[in-house]
Amino acid sequence: METTPYRFRYSRWDGTQNIDAFTAEELLEAMADDLLAEGDVNRALQRLFRWGIDRPDARMPGFRELLEQLREQRRQLLQRYDPGSVLEDLTRRLEDVIQTERAGIERRVQEGRERLARAQEQQAQGAREGENESAGETGAEEMSPPDPALQRLLERMAQQKLAFLDQLPPDPAGRIRALSEYEFMDPEARRKFQELLASLQRQILEQTFQGLQQAIQNLTPEAISELRQMLRDLNELLQEHARGGQPDIERFKHRWGHYFGRDFDSVEELLDHLARQMAAMQSLLDSLPPEMRQQLEEALDAALRDPELQRELRQLGRLLGQLMPDNPYRQAQPFSGSEELTLGQALRLMEQLRAMQEIEEQLEGVRDWRDLGRVDLERLRELYGDELAAQLEALRQITRLLEEAGYIQRTRRGYELTPRAIRKIGQKALREIFQHLKRDRFGQHQIERSGRGGEPIEETKPYEFGDPFLLHLPRTVMNAVQREGPGTPVRLQPADFEVFRTESTSRAATVLMVDMSRSMLYNGCFLAAKKVALALDSLIRTQFPRDTLYIIGFSYLASVLTPEELPHITWDEYNYGTNMQHGFMLARQLLSRHRGGTRQIILITDGEPTAYFDGEQVRFSYPPTYQTFQETLKEVARCTREEIVINTFMLERSPYLASFVNEMTRINKGRAFFATPDHLGEYIVMDYVVNKRFRLR
Repeated sequence: METTPYRFRYSRWDGTQNIDAFTAEELLEAMADDLLAEGDVNRALQRLFRWGIDRPDARMPGFRELLEQLREQRRQLLQRYDPGSVLEDLTRRLEDVIQTERAGIERRVQEGRERLARAQEQQAQGAREGENESAGETGAEEMSPPDPALQRLLERMAQQKLAFLDQLPPDPAGRIRALSEYEFMDPEARRKFQELLASLQRQILEQTFQGLQQAIQNLTPEAISELRQMLRDLNELLQEHARGGQPDIERFKHRWGHYFGRDFDSVEELLDHLARQMAAMQSLLDSLPPEMRQQLEEALDAALRDPELQRELRQLGRLLGQLMPDNPYRQAQPFSGSEELTLGQALRLMEQLRAMQEIEEQLEGVRDWRDLGRVDLERLRELYGDELAAQLEALRQITRLLEEAGYIQRTRRGYELTPRAIRKIGQKALREIFQHLKRDRFGQHQIERSGRGGEPIEETKPYEFGDPFLLHLPRTVMNAVQREGPGTPVRLQPADFEVFRTESTSRAATVLMVDMSRSMLYNGCFLAAKKVALALDSLIRTQFPRDTLYIIGFSYLASVLTPEELPHITWDEYNYGTNMQHGFMLARQLLSRHRGGTRQIILITDGEPTAYFDGEQVRFSYPPTYQTFQETLKEVARCTREEIVINTFMLERSPYLASFVNEMTRINKGRAFFATPDHLGEYIVMDYVVNKRFRLR
């Protein structure tokens, strides 16, 4: 039985590439930057689908990577095998038959000579020893000695057959035709030749009629006669169809349908089935150089050994070429390898390559995860293995996972983030900031103040009148022991008392003012600002729930934003201009609702103001005018009078911006920092935390 050496070998599937290895949280985090940069959930899902995601211990490959893996496997097959070796294999098998016959002929002749020589020697020995003595000792061979004339006849026959073998044509087809008429002397050579013919006949007929797989194991004369009749009827049916007639497909199917291995209801379906069945052989022939193709075609033709059957099959091929001139299943393959194939292996390889190409074509029509439902994943699994099929299935399920986790929801406009997802993105942004702080040992803004009313912290202090009586008992007892020395009982005095320090968190109302002018977008600062806004929102929600955070975005105009809106805001919603005046005005109105505690504005910008309100009209100018600065600084002064602190984080070092910020800090007494987009979050979050947690000694 032939083996198939070209199957890929896969390691045991362990499930590590399954989508369950990647949680919905990891999928959301992988999309977070895209969501913040563009605000489009559907485009972020598209990128995730195309490029996949990484984590330290695993990877979910994207669609493009998987498609390239499929293409690479097909390329490897093409670079590995040589279809021309099919003809070489056939030539080699025929040569083996011939050499086996030669050896058998020579063995028969030699065996005859040896028998004749033994008989002659025994006869001579018998004559010397006398007739009576030899009578009881002679064997059957001596009683009927070989006839020398028969031996001479055998040798003449052997010479004729060897001469016939010497004169065999060099091409496989000629040898098959000649040997088909030849009477073998060696049984083993005859068996090998009959097996070769049967194998070739089986490959030819199986490639045309799938239902023949059982019948052609033993092609009796009756079976051949029936096959000829079926082919005549099939050719007549196709000829009538080619003439525009209405052939009786039902009658043909009733009589001969078992030859085709599947049902069909029209001539078109039958044609498609035949074209698909015959494509492997035709593709193999098309992949060979012209001379090799001709030799293989002639060899296969000769192997049928039935002129009428050959004629009907050739007629069928011509009709298919006429009715389906562009057979979509037939394609020459650009082989470049050297590994040898038998005919059976080559035909199966052509079928595999065609199936791989069909899967590739299905995948090339895929735009996103929704289109994967049209891909035959079971066929893909058969061709490429469980792992690759599971990875594609994982990509198909990404939206289901995110929906079930409550991170995205379907709307008329496509998918949108849920509030839960936005909170998760904010937590991720905050976590990244603190991870970066830990790596960089960020240590600015050290302010040590503590006071009453907050949570206990690990540090202690001697008790003073008015302190919360949060006694640290071990240290209190130790103070008494150190004062009195060893011994019992230990007597405590007020001076021994040591209490926990408490962390005091004051209530604060903060407005985060984010510059959303085009320069922020072009310079890559807007994504960093969005992350800071979400991180600060997450920090306040989780660590300082008594605080209040507002977010204002400003460009040509200013507007109040919710954290839920941040991911969806893109640059095309804004006009030219940096209207800080309007931003300060809105911030002051929001903070006026809070009369106790700290009130502050955190300003993130990469440029000086270029727009302001003049009555009800916005005026824009670049470079900014003196009037723009003055109108903006008037609003800064109003904030200052209402005890609102403005802390500014500059993302650029332009002279105009530096001059304006210096004047603003002079008026407001707030602080100014220069920060790059990469470190903006560290400055703002750390500054907020440090100024919230202070110690009063």
